[in-house]
Amino acid sequence: MAFTDLRDFVASLDAHGRLRRIAVPVSRDLEITEIVDRVSKTPGAGNVALLFEHVEGFEAPVLVNAFGSEDRMALALGVGRLDELGERVAKLLDARLPGTFGERLRKLGTLIDVARAAPRRVTTAPCQEIVETAAPSLAGLPILQCWPGDGGRYITLPGVFTRDPITGARNVGMYRLQVYDDRTLGMHWQTHKGGAEHQRRAIQTIRMPVAIVLGGDPAMIYAASAPLPPGIDEVVFAGWLRGAGVEMVRCRTNDLEVPAQAEIVLEGWVDPREQRLEGPFGDHTGYYSLARDYPVFHLTAVTRRARPIYPTTIVGRPPQEDYWLGKATERIFLPIMRLMLPEIVDVNMPAEGIFHNLVIVSIRKRYPGHARKVMQALWGMGLMMLAKTIVVVSEHVNVHDLSEVAWRATGNIDPRRDLVIIEGPMDDLDHAALRHRFGGKLGVDATEKGALDDVTQAWPDEIRMSEEVRERVTRRWKDYGL
Repeated sequence: MAFTDLRDFVASLDAHGRLRRIAVPVSRDLEITEIVDRVSKTPGAGNVALLFEHVEGFEAPVLVNAFGSEDRMALALGVGRLDELGERVAKLLDARLPGTFGERLRKLGTLIDVARAAPRRVTTAPCQEIVETAAPSLAGLPILQCWPGDGGRYITLPGVFTRDPITGARNVGMYRLQVYDDRTLGMHWQTHKGGAEHQRRAIQTIRMPVAIVLGGDPAMIYAASAPLPPGIDEVVFAGWLRGAGVEMVRCRTNDLEVPAQAEIVLEGWVDPREQRLEGPFGDHTGYYSLARDYPVFHLTAVTRRARPIYPTTIVGRPPQEDYWLGKATERIFLPIMRLMLPEIVDVNMPAEGIFHNLVIVSIRKRYPGHARKVMQALWGMGLMMLAKTIVVVSEHVNVHDLSEVAWRATGNIDPRRDLVIIEGPMDDLDHAALRHRFGGKLGVDATEKGALDDVTQAWPDEIRMSEEVRERVTRRWKDYGL
């Protein structure tokens, strides 16, 4: 199902028993984080979305952990399970792309049925029920301080809208925003992301228009976090996910368009040459990311609903809500990886690896060096360039069973032969890199070895019980009294 807006999604979570309303007063400073951290790490039904209805000093309720489990993430995107997203993409690829590899590459930017998914422009919108342009201020928003060592309060679940100053193409990214004062924010778009590229292209301009969107349809919130291939508009992508175009309205103080069904919109601009120290911030790595210089957002308007919900997320040592946003991306983009690399069977980016620190991939191995070929190809595929460690296993291995993967990755390798170390781009947040944004990467070939790999020593068979005995024991299990 397609949700109209965030409150429609909240109502659905409530109806499914996946939301808890917190009516007692809570502080936006640290207390909400501690509550959410405990809930997000609670197994089973105890991990729920939280709506804090009485945040001390503020009228707006705070929604957290709305996407923080597989079932809630699937509900947000209108599927029963996240794997259905990949199945939808696979059908789209089969139906829409011509046969040759070169033709398929050229058609990647036109995968989505634009006629159905294209945004629809409107002139009036719920997100502009209240318009503040004379003296706009962030002071009325319950923006959280998440961790004790944070450099300040942070907006953590925004859709940041920018436009390429040369081509006019839109980009929507999800970047944390530090509150400096009631009119300025630190804009933490990392150097590899679309917003930073627009900043570089706008370096000769005085002001680059920016809009920061909070809330709206959950598919649009998710799309802001997705590392889409160049040329695919996040708003169109969200329309494809939800099965209908996103309604868009023009901002009041710049010429960007924003989702009409958003809760709150912060309009403003960035001077491409201005920077200010941003951070530290307790990040999804489980460590505080270091304070560094980033661009500054200047507020020109706040538009909002009359009674908005303030959506946010807590990041920190995994698992947290952002893991499930990333897992949706993994499932959606698996068919595209298979399009480029047909030998790939499955991929897992476990929570423990913070997305880019560990990528486990199973392949159909057919020739010498095949595992290395897959590693190199993945490192050259968009933001997969930031993957620090890639472990390649054989096609029969369950990449989602970390115990099995650890067994294979330690028992199936000779370190001298099967480890690949290269250097390349690293994530902005990687505190262990050789230097900021650049460092080493590790590839592990944990496939079985044999004559194909010039290994003369015989490779042993795995220990497996015969099927006859397995079936007999299964039939007699109750007889054993176990």
